[in-house]
Amino acid sequence: MTGSTTDRGPRVATERPGGPLIVTEDEDLLDDLLRLCAAAGAEPEVHYGVPERGGGGAGWEGAPLILVGDDAAARVRGAARRSGVLLVGRDQDDPDVWRRAVEIGADHVLRLPDAESWLVDRLADVAEGTGRPALTVGVVGGRGGAGASTLACALAVGAAGTGRRTMLVDGDPLGGGLDVLLGAERVKGLRWPDFAESRGRVAGGALEEALPELHRLRVLSWDRGDSVVVPPEAMRSVLAAARRRGGVVVVDLPRRIDEAGAEALAQLDLGLLVVPAELRAVAAARRVASVVGMVLRDLRVVVRGPLAAGLDEETVADLLGLPLAGELPEEPGLSEALGEGRPPGFERRGPLARFCAAFWEQALEVAA
Repeated sequence: MTGSTTDRGPRVATERPGGPLIVTEDEDLLDDLLRLCAAAGAEPEVHYGVPERGGGGAGWEGAPLILVGDDAAARVRGAARRSGVLLVGRDQDDPDVWRRAVEIGADHVLRLPDAESWLVDRLADVAEGTGRPALTVGVVGGRGGAGASTLACALAVGAAGTGRRTMLVDGDPLGGGLDVLLGAERVKGLRWPDFAESRGRVAGGALEEALPELHRLRVLSWDRGDSVVVPPEAMRSVLAAARRRGGVVVVDLPRRIDEAGAEALAQLDLGLLVVPAELRAVAAARRVASVVGMVLRDLRVVVRGPLAAGLDEETVADLLGLPLAGELPEEPGLSEALGEGRPPGFERRGPLARFCAAFWEQALEVAA
């Protein structure tokens, strides 16, 4: 059982914090909490009451997470109010637990063993030094060949060029591999088939280090093998790990949304639907938008030029009933640039790079 007693958000860490603080005299509960800390890779500090100031360790004020046992609630009642305090116990039917939680200013009430999985995730966040989650943007084509993969790569290259931690995730198993668009098909690192069996929590730092790096970004792409299936559990675990690292995550989405695609959509902050300015493309994009919109609430349209007569970007957005993210003019020489190993968006003065720079300026400002 897990419940919330406040509406405060998670504590945002600006640097890697120390370990969690455990306050309890219940030996059996302490054994359980130490076991969960070990499973999460967190090194806790243990006290019977509120630590004295200057006594070493992070203390009550500095600990990133505080686990207060039911037996210790009365002893911490006068401690300074702060976020990140959890009241932990085993009695599922204790009628006074919520009163004690309010008295100590606890964010959540946890009952073991039901809440063990949730608590391990929180402890792992502490061990990993999790701060603000990554702004996660998905890109999907309104029709085949709309240029969604090109835009996804350009967005990632543009974000990485500003110094932000950036990860590009290839969510389209039939797309040929984003590493090819980036010129990274021969760069060593893991690809999707290596993560197909992932379940539960994936360490964000380990994921980042294992992926190919090129143009100052990490890319999770497909290899050239026959495997084209990512279980939804693997998609959920990998994207959650990528988001915990912070910065920016860009996901190239397939037009046909399967269970793994739905998992990807559920973790997006916003989506971009790339639609060429053609009537048939708009008709196809309406079907894609109806499916994607069932999961993703913030879907915007990018109209790709050249514009057909009588069909400008505002008209396309109106026909689709979606907000307009902008017009993306055709970029001369893109095919030649790709053939020479220059990724989409590499040319700073090109239409792709200018569109991406304007998009990130607005999106990151809103996210902040």
